[in-house]
Amino acid sequence: MPNNLVFFAIHADDLPRVQRFYERVFGWKFQSWGPPGFFLIATGDKHEPGIQGALQKRHEVVPGQRITGYECTIGVEDIDATEVAVLANGGKIVLPKCEIPTVGYLIKIQDPDGNVACVKQPAVVQSE
Repeated sequence: MPNNLVFFAIHADDLPRVQRFYERVFGWKFQSWGPPGFFLIATGDKHEPGIQGALQKRHEVVPGQRITGYECTIGVEDIDATEVAVLANGGKIVLPKCEIPTVGYLIKIQDPDGNVACVKQPAVVQSE
């Protein structure tokens, strides 16, 4: 499995204002999902689906550092092996492994230069 970008998040203080901006400028669609103040973003249509994203309330993943850019999510097959590789190559784990039901396992990492990214191992889909 390639380690592609699979998701992005926009962090904002004024969620309605930012939502209106992206709707009006790019035609993106927003749907409330999960916790309050969290919206899924559809950037494309059925012919060109684009990458799914989220709009969420701005917060600090790393204490004292507010996220002001897009937060990217990289898809991996083995989140535990990725965590080992991050640490072995000078990175840090800033959010330990957690599970989001139906989504999968997540960690947030910081590269050696301080950039933060999310890493996701997809949930296993049970066949009936």
